[in-house]
Amino acid sequence: MYGSRGAGVRASVAVVAALSLAGCFGGDDGDGEKNRASGSGITQQPSGTDPFWVNPRGNAAAQVAAYEKAGKDEDAQLIRMIAEQPTGEWIGPENPEREARGFTEAAKEADRDTVLVLYNIPHRDCGQYSGGGAADGDAYRAWIDGVARGIGDRAATVVLEPDAVLHVVDGCTPEEFHGERYDLLKGAVERLGALKNTKVYLDAGNAGWGDPEEIYDPLKWAGVEQADGFAVNVSNFYTTEDSIEYGRQLSSKIGDKPFVIDTSRNGNGPWTEGDEDERWCNPPGRALGETPTTKTPDELVDAFLWVKRPGESDGECKGGPKAGEWWPEYALALAKASD
Repeated sequence: MYGSRGAGVRASVAVVAALSLAGCFGGDDGDGEKNRASGSGITQQPSGTDPFWVNPRGNAAAQVAAYEKAGKDEDAQLIRMIAEQPTGEWIGPENPEREARGFTEAAKEADRDTVLVLYNIPHRDCGQYSGGGAADGDAYRAWIDGVARGIGDRAATVVLEPDAVLHVVDGCTPEEFHGERYDLLKGAVERLGALKNTKVYLDAGNAGWGDPEEIYDPLKWAGVEQADGFAVNVSNFYTTEDSIEYGRQLSSKIGDKPFVIDTSRNGNGPWTEGDEDERWCNPPGRALGETPTTKTPDELVDAFLWVKRPGESDGECKGGPKAGEWWPEYALALAKASD
């Protein structure tokens, strides 16, 4: 799945930029006008439609600037389709407090809510493309504490540990780690949920995964009943319609909890060719999905989010770079398919 140990370095660089942005934003004036980040040419969407923060120093924004400098105006406009939408900020393993503070402070200056993704559970991704995570349970708890201190009382929407519950249920994570994982997830939900303005959504897989009946109890053991809700389709490609149906099935079994959907790359639905086990990894012919918003067609769907940052690789497959690295050719393909 998404991420890699290199994500920590990228996040550290990004947070320096985020810290420098604090004070460079103003909230919208109530008339729906976009806000322009100082010197970036990247704009915020009106908060009435999309309350989430656009990072004007992200990879897509940098690519827009590079294409404009090279005179590739058409490509720049295509990548702007990504750069001007809010995406998840994936907190790295080394400086969680600093990164969380930097992103949430910059968002607060823009009168926006930050979307943070926490992906550092021990034995993450079963040692696959995004393998890694905290060294042990104590290291993970300390990391979560750092994130919580960094967020403080600022607004944040947290997507907690993509695939962590799913990989327990499907047997990918060895059985000896199951009990600890549930304990760590429940502790993270409690720690982050205690923050004044933070919403926590525990990852709950996607519409293409096996039998939803098998994940109800594990979600409860991981603390979903104490969370604000759950997240579906993170870094995946299943359609919004299928994701709503899947989410509603889960919700009916866990107290009618609301959920969020990652719509970042689901415009053309999932890829159905090639190796079934790697259809999720950099599939060709995909498109951007619905843009982030809290105005959804279903009362149980709190928001459409771009949790995955479109244009960043899923891993070293189909010609892609390492997981989490920016891949401009793939970003262009997503945008062209959506234009």
